Amino acid sequence: MIGRAAFLLVAACRLWGQVGDLAVVVNADSGVVSVSPEEARNLFLGRQRYLRSELMALPVEQVVPEATREQFYARLVRMPVAQVRAYWARLYFTGKAQPPLQTGSAEETLGIVAANRGAIGFVEKEKLDRRVRVVLVLSGKGPA
Repeated sequence: MIGRAAFLLVAACRLWGQVGDLAVVVNADSGVVSVSPEEARNLFLGRQRYLRSELMALPVEQVVPEATREQFYARLVRMPVAQVRAYWARLYFTGKAQPPLQTGSAEETLGIVAANRGAIGFVEKEKLDRRVRVVLVLSGKGPA
């Protein structure tokens, strides 16, 4: 049993190290200049539906590679992805909220955020471009 726990701990540490800083981004023309970790958490968990600038929020969740999404939720919400999926399944089937729009790459996420004033997403910091504005950085040490 101890061997299995040690293996899982090592695997988690490796996964943590594979993903660099994550940037939470919004449309450059949204008027939003920063988002607190609590606001980001509420937006991505469907508890808050508007960005501070009164824009209807469109959360965008990058699901590929899976490590990026796993680290986003681990760093921001302190939940494994399986728990986040279960959370969204309950909300979705009760009609209380819609889960974030899912994308297959950082480029797709950036394109959707750049094209929608109310969009908010996350990508690895090194994949950023000028089309979006960084409003929060999540490092391996937690929200920065």
